[in-house]
Amino acid sequence: RHGTHVAGIIGADRKNDVGIKGIADNVRIMSVRAVPNGDERDKDIANAILYPVDNGAQIINMSFGKSFSPQKEAVDKAVKYAESKGVLIIHAAGNDGDDLDKESNYPTKVLKNGIEAKTWLEIGASSWGADGNFVGSFSNYGKKSVDLFAPGVQIYSTVPGDHYEDLQGTSMACPATAGVAALIMSYYPDLTADQVKSILKESTRK
Repeated sequence: RHGTHVAGIIGADRKNDVGIKGIADNVRIMSVRAVPNGDERDKDIANAILYPVDNGAQIINMSFGKSFSPQKEAVDKAVKYAESKGVLIIHAAGNDGDDLDKESNYPTKVLKNGIEAKTWLEIGASSWGADGNFVGSFSNYGKKSVDLFAPGVQIYSTVPGDHYEDLQGTSMACPATAGVAALIMSYYPDLTADQVKSILKESTRK
């Protein structure tokens, strides 16, 4: 259900009048199940990055996270590999209402050696309010740790069985961002992942 909702936000059919219109219409979704019903294992996350990179993915949407990372080296290695292949990684900041400049949420764009991954975007969830009500009440945030906020409160999208539901979370904000990144890449295929990341960050409303 979670993955179907995420995929719909990115790429639901825009040409019919059923349900919702996804953000990007020129996409193919490669679904990779990395998270069981519980904490994901670092080795599984590393493999879930390596597999799409090796099979032609240009963007990896990661709508998951946790507070501990006992095998962070394996994930870091996969992230560096994705960066070397020019793949954009977009990760949900998490739903604990925490300041990620002070609290941990994994996986993270900061590698164990302190260097930041160049092709990683960390996404918080915005609501439709202004000023103090702009950020979803549950969303993690962080001046240094979170790159931008995207719609993540009461988002209507696809769920299994030809149904539609409102769900909320940074898990929804993440594909909203991935959909925009895919749209940019489909219009401007010569842009690098790093350039697309810069365009998204610089076109935000402060």
